[in-house]
Amino acid sequence: MSLRVGDWVEVRSKEEILLTLDKNGRLEKLPFMPQMFRYCGLRFRVYKRAHKTCDTINGAGGRKLSGVIHLENLRCDGNAFGGCQAACLVFWKEGWLKPVASPSSNGAVSLPTKMADGKGCTEGDVLAGARAKNQPLSGGPRYSCQATELLEATTPLRWWDVRQYAEDYASGNAGASRLFAGFVYATIFSYYHYTRRLGLTRLSVGVSWVYDKVQRLYGGVPFPRHRGSIPAGQPVPTVKLDLQPGELIRVRSYEEILATLDTDNKSRGLTFDAEMVPYCGHIFKVRSRVTTFVNEQTGLINRLRGPAVILEKAWCNSRYSGCRMQCPRAIYPWWREIWLERTSGDRPDQKMHAQAAQTETRAHAASDT
Repeated sequence: MSLRVGDWVEVRSKEEILLTLDKNGRLEKLPFMPQMFRYCGLRFRVYKRAHKTCDTINGAGGRKLSGVIHLENLRCDGNAFGGCQAACLVFWKEGWLKPVASPSSNGAVSLPTKMADGKGCTEGDVLAGARAKNQPLSGGPRYSCQATELLEATTPLRWWDVRQYAEDYASGNAGASRLFAGFVYATIFSYYHYTRRLGLTRLSVGVSWVYDKVQRLYGGVPFPRHRGSIPAGQPVPTVKLDLQPGELIRVRSYEEILATLDTDNKSRGLTFDAEMVPYCGHIFKVRSRVTTFVNEQTGLINRLRGPAVILEKAWCNSRYSGCRMQCPRAIYPWWREIWLERTSGDRPDQKMHAQAAQTETRAHAASDT
């Protein structure tokens, strides 16, 4: 259908979708998850074309998909997966959608959709598909969701394949200014990375110093790959705020957060990622607490070592993500409470929220430099 960012679609009826699925509740190996049925017949705007995504199972860069869409902030609620609280953005095959002119227009364009071999499946098959076939003798159940099955539904995508960036631009996923900024950063980081590997510490430090100076001059984001100083394996500072959904918090400054991290940039096993740096110093609302999640490698429920929180509209924008630049998956990072502080009487930062909202429109990339 060549859907672009900002287009409107209607989710097909349950009966139509079931006809596209095999007996395992999948279309081209991508699972249709049980909670997605609630959106049948409703209309949503396209957030991004999911022609690529990141490999969160092996951490091996990017993966390629065909005919897949992300809709505006439709995220997994985890109810069918042991209460997983990761809130992943859902993948939608184009075969499950119909294009419409607007949210209130009459009728939808009913395009042909690929039907599964045989007679499709039943809703019961979809529910059963949320559990992996190979269950462990203990420690289960083992779940099967879009995140755990992503390697099956995708193929490897090399970072140097320029076709992905052409599709980023053509689909509206990223504008020219964002793509240019990404290439500039990737060049600078490559020089920084290889000088460090060669032991040329002064050169790498010089690169990050110049980067910070230029960004400070223009009000930009500091170099997002600085390291913590606490030796790995040593205790790190902690704080207990017992933050709850709806509370306003301020993300601490980057310098303050670096002081809480070990040399692997972790706090009790949880990484402070480069994609979190742009949110430092800004105010957000707590979306949810995170204690339980599905391990994407094993499909088993894991519990986080110490609680963390998710912040509203503070998701990964894949500006600094190495071999998966411009990934549209918008994964929520998890924040340790030591990286946050309570605030009162302040409104959520308008600038950052405006930027986050713009990621949901065609104008996103042009404004996100």
